[in-house]
Amino acid sequence: MNFKRSSGILLHPTSLPGRFGVGSLGKNAFRFIDYLAKAEQTIWQVLPMGHTGYGDSPYQCFSIYAGNPILIDFEILINEGLLSETLLHENETSEKNRVDYGKVINFKKLHLNTAYDNFVKYKISENQIYQQFLYKNKHWLTEYAIFIELKEYFNGLPWWDWPEEFKFRDNDAIQTFKDEHSYKIGFHEFCQFVFFTQWSEVKKYANHHGISIVGDIPLYVAHDSADVWSNHQVFQFDKNLKPLKVAGVPPDYFSSTGQLWGNPLYNWDFLQKHHFQWWVDRVKATFEMYDFVRIDHFRGFEAYWAVPFGDKTAENGEWVKAPGTELFTTITENLGELPIIAEDLGIITPEVEKLRDDFGFPGMKILQFAFHSDDGSGYLPHNYTHNFIVYTGTHDNDTLAGWYQNLEDNIKNRVLEYADANENNVVRKMIRVAWSSVADMAIIPLQDLLNLGSESRMNTPGTPSGNWQWRFSEEQLTDENAEWLAGITKIFNRQSSKNGQ
Repeated sequence: MNFKRSSGILLHPTSLPGRFGVGSLGKNAFRFIDYLAKAEQTIWQVLPMGHTGYGDSPYQCFSIYAGNPILIDFEILINEGLLSETLLHENETSEKNRVDYGKVINFKKLHLNTAYDNFVKYKISENQIYQQFLYKNKHWLTEYAIFIELKEYFNGLPWWDWPEEFKFRDNDAIQTFKDEHSYKIGFHEFCQFVFFTQWSEVKKYANHHGISIVGDIPLYVAHDSADVWSNHQVFQFDKNLKPLKVAGVPPDYFSSTGQLWGNPLYNWDFLQKHHFQWWVDRVKATFEMYDFVRIDHFRGFEAYWAVPFGDKTAENGEWVKAPGTELFTTITENLGELPIIAEDLGIITPEVEKLRDDFGFPGMKILQFAFHSDDGSGYLPHNYTHNFIVYTGTHDNDTLAGWYQNLEDNIKNRVLEYADANENNVVRKMIRVAWSSVADMAIIPLQDLLNLGSESRMNTPGTPSGNWQWRFSEEQLTDENAEWLAGITKIFNRQSSKNGQ
């Protein structure tokens, strides 16, 4: 698929400013869209927006379908009469520039329960839109709601530590639990209704202003998720529902023991026999939320690193072929040609590149990867072809300013020479390099537009805590930054007036 020449900003909604300790899908999301439009941008890229679990990572969620309840905006619920206006006069629940997930989750759940009580009392009987939502999403919503309520009932234990009748999904036991906990299960369904209602308005507003949303599909799903619990056959488990092998990546220059992610691996034979319907449904639902979709760890569709379950490192894994061609052929036959972005970072083989190119998926280029090798680096912009997305960095990288400050002097000199920059303007010069490239899309994390340091990075891979917490404040979105970005966007023909999405 041909992508139009365009540019935009990577910002997860949790990082938006506002009350109640975390960004939300309320007025500050709309203000950010206004800012994108002012800066002549046509892309807003977000991270996975699922219901996060342990570690708060958007790449480890309780469901591939469910939205994150903490993103629900309370001011909208107040305007709808589901929450009291006195909530607006309460003290902030958390510091403004970091997300304290523990406090936020408890605070949001408390008041969402109140909103649900009011919804049931005053609105549910006459709300046809709510009933339509339940019906349209019943293929995943009920299982997800039961799963979340079971987790709460068993004090947060993962599903494989639940009593046998629930671990192995005894129909009678589940039905009895569903009957006895119907009100609380309904609460989780309500939260999803509110999330998707609010997100729909945000996306509609963005599209109306010429801005497309880029979403994100992680290749793997969390072991402790509704998807795995309710679809054991889709994954590689033994008869006791223990994983046979788990996901990771092999040892490399960066890690002598590899990375052990621990996600269950797909039973591709089962999926293929069932015409990849599980994946078709997943991709279809994702494109109902977003205009473009980035697929994380794309190389796993050509071959994946399988590590024996129970190993402490990823060293003893092996590469196993995956039916990527058959999968994407089936998805295309069912859903048509889709604007998918392949996250093809790391050590990529010719076979992975062929899979990407056979379906016309653009790959990714990261400027921070470009300067540690000779002039042949594929990440240097003068080596690009058009069918790529260029980033200064991703959510896993340091900010551009922090990255530069931590470089060795010889690498710093290479960066300055390439970007025709000095110590004071190197960040803007690097953004300009990205915008001037032939890559179809150019995207920067908001932190780079704001010229923020390492203290503002979103995630440090391999660290168990302290990630995903960064937030900006409204006053940081200055007119000067917007005008500068609009200027280079016009110079390099990436603006909306030339390239309506």
